[in-house]
Amino acid sequence: MASIFSKIAQGEIPSYKVAESDQYYAFLDINPLVKGHVLVIPREETDYFFDLSDDDLGGIMVFAKKVAKAIQRTIPCKRVGVAVIGLDVPHAHVHLVPLQGAQDIDFNRPKLKLTQEEFRLIADGIAANILSVS
Repeated sequence: MASIFSKIAQGEIPSYKVAESDQYYAFLDINPLVKGHVLVIPREETDYFFDLSDDDLGGIMVFAKKVAKAIQRTIPCKRVGVAVIGLDVPHAHVHLVPLQGAQDIDFNRPKLKLTQEEFRLIADGIAANILSVS
């Protein structure tokens, strides 16, 4: 059975897409730690991040780098943190989290509740900045 992330990447479940390629898909986390929290996934369903092929492991990080640079251009932050946890959804994924400090990437914190309009504005802003990233 396809994971929820596979269904999102295939358009079967709506998401706030910020970037995509033939191999990777990036979208806003609907339970974000902070505004601009993005998930990056491979389209090919692989449960464990470190089971990705070397090419896919490198490819997803290069793709994530472009997304992170777009996040920085959209969301005021000192850095974009990266986390690979992979316990909640059986589909390899990377969290990109805009950071003001280390506390911003604490997954035990209460998650933000954003409106659809807030999600849409954030996603559109990051997506627009993807185009300007080289």
